[in-house]
Amino acid sequence: MSSPESTPSSAHSAARSTALPFGRLTTAMITPFRTDGSLDLDAAQLVAKHLVDGGNDALVLNGTTGEAPTTSDQEKVQLIEAVREAVGAGIKIVAGVGTNDTAHTIEGAKQAEAAGADGLLVVTPYYNKPPQDGLRAHFTAVADATGLPNMLYDIPARSGVEIKTETLIALAEHPRIVAVKDAKGDLAGTTKVLANTDLFYYCGADELNLASLAIGAVGIASVVAHVASREYRQLIDAVVAGDLATAQDIDRRLVPAVETIMTRTQGAIMVKAALKLAGVIEHATLRLPLVEATAEQVDWLTTDLKTAGLIV
Repeated sequence: MSSPESTPSSAHSAARSTALPFGRLTTAMITPFRTDGSLDLDAAQLVAKHLVDGGNDALVLNGTTGEAPTTSDQEKVQLIEAVREAVGAGIKIVAGVGTNDTAHTIEGAKQAEAAGADGLLVVTPYYNKPPQDGLRAHFTAVADATGLPNMLYDIPARSGVEIKTETLIALAEHPRIVAVKDAKGDLAGTTKVLANTDLFYYCGADELNLASLAIGAVGIASVVAHVASREYRQLIDAVVAGDLATAQDIDRRLVPAVETIMTRTQGAIMVKAALKLAGVIEHATLRLPLVEATAEQVDWLTTDLKTAGLIV
């Protein structure tokens, strides 16, 4: 675990911005399961508290890292309600509701709003590969369906379709489309969107966190922050303060953690194993088709997390 010296100061806590829709540091949270595969709400509350203690302003629930494709609509609602109970009203909850069916996405958005979510994460519809006109219609329909702010999730490596720069600029006209979780990695395209809209960008690819912040992203939506929230809080605060050298140092120290969690195998697999190593969760259970990390992968993970200074 991180050393006591890395605990966020009261100044860091006070720096959690209320002006930004989802603050600056948010984690795409896992969904814990018991060994029989059932939803473990007690463990979810412990993970949520762990993340808040590390400096998170917001938590993204029911996203890719939360294994949303394998959880039911009812389980998604239960998770939102349990985490809200655990973290209180001061921490934003962003609910992943995106599917490749607009009607189902709208239903999920309404359920998330009723359950107490503060915002919606809406991923690009996957597998059916809609054209850009279809994306505009989809995202607009979802944004029209509730009173919550929407964060569009642009991740073509998973969805098969990117949200093109021109489409993002057009969608920014909607009053409830306020942010983008960017896992596309097109820094030039992001710069163009930032120059032409008021959208808030959150980096959704941990290897590009510092680069994205440098060109104008307001924050990050991280996976590695499950075990590095304090470090990412310090990195973000350093960028905001104009202390690039400190931000670079933190970013470079975290390279082994980012590589081992995000490239050894699927991210949710490794981050659950990392949380188990850190003593945050008891079980690293996943739902098929995901499987637990192998002994070899856990060995790599242990070495790399120690190198990054995240466990002892």
